[in-house]
Amino acid sequence: MTKAVVIVNPTSGKEKGEEFGPLAQTELEKIYDEVELRWTEAEGDATQFAREACRSHVDAIYALGGDGTVNECVNGIAPEDNRPPFGFIPLGTVNDLGRVLDIPMDEKKAVEGLTDRKIRTIDIGKINDQYFIDIVAIGSIPEAVHDVPIEKKTKLGPLAYVIEGAKALTEKEVHPFQFNMDGEEIEEESVLVLVALTNSVAGITTMIPEASVDDGYLHLAVVKGDSIAEKMNLVPKIFAGKVTDDENVLYRKFTEGTISLKEGYTKEVLSNVDGDEGDSLPISLKVLKHHIDVFVPDTEGNN
Repeated sequence: MTKAVVIVNPTSGKEKGEEFGPLAQTELEKIYDEVELRWTEAEGDATQFAREACRSHVDAIYALGGDGTVNECVNGIAPEDNRPPFGFIPLGTVNDLGRVLDIPMDEKKAVEGLTDRKIRTIDIGKINDQYFIDIVAIGSIPEAVHDVPIEKKTKLGPLAYVIEGAKALTEKEVHPFQFNMDGEEIEEESVLVLVALTNSVAGITTMIPEASVDDGYLHLAVVKGDSIAEKMNLVPKIFAGKVTDDENVLYRKFTEGTISLKEGYTKEVLSNVDGDEGDSLPISLKVLKHHIDVFVPDTEGNN
C-alpha cells in the first residue's frame, strides 16, 4: 500500500492553500493508495510533519505553500536517514526553487501536473544547524526587503523585492566582512552578500547564471564598497545575467566556508535564510550535494 503526505499552509498565496490542498489530494489519489492532508497552524509545523512522515516511511511528501513552507519541509526531511521524494506546489510570492525546477507558477496547472512527473536529485545548503533551498542574504538590502509588508509582497509579487532592493542600494551603510571559502580568506566591505544554490534570486532567474540546483556548489556574490553610482550600474546587469562578471562584485563558488565580521566591529548583522530571519554572524555554510529527490514536471510525459 502506497501513501503520500501533503503538508498545506492554508494562509499561503491569499489563502489559496485552503482551495488547492483538497484538489492536490484528489489528484494524488490517482497514484497513491492513501493521501493524508496535514494543515499547518504555526511556525515549525511543516518541519514536524515532514519529519514524522520520513520516520513513518511514507512513499512521498508534498507541500503546498511559499518558500517558507518549502524550507520548513526540507528542514524536516534533510537530517533524516530515510528521505522520501519531495514535491511541492508553489503558492508564495517568489517561489525561486519552483522557478528553477520548471514547476508551473499557475497553481491549477501545477496541481494538474502532479501525476506527470519525474525525479531530480538536488543540492541543499546548510547554515549552522539549519538547512536552506535557495539563498542566504546578508546586509542592508536583505534587511530592507525583510521589512516589506505582507500586503505589498502579495500585491506586487517579486517586484516588491526588486523595488525595496533598489531603494536600499542608495544606503551608505556597509559592513566589514571576512570570508573563508574552501580555505581562501577574503576581506571585503559590502552592502549585500548573497550565498545562492540556484540562479534564481527574488524571482529573478538571471541573478547568478553560473548556479545550478544540482552542481554541488554554493555561489557567493558580494557587492563591493559603497559607491551609489557603481551599485546602481548593477541593476541592468542583474537582468542581463552579468552580475558576476562585474568588477564591483566578488564572485566565488565553494563547498564549505564561513562568513564573519571584522574583529572589533560590534554591530549585530543578521542573515536572511530563504526569505526569513536567520542567525546573526558569524555563520558556517556548506553544500549537501545531491541530498534530496524532488518531483519535477516530466515534459516528455514519462512517469
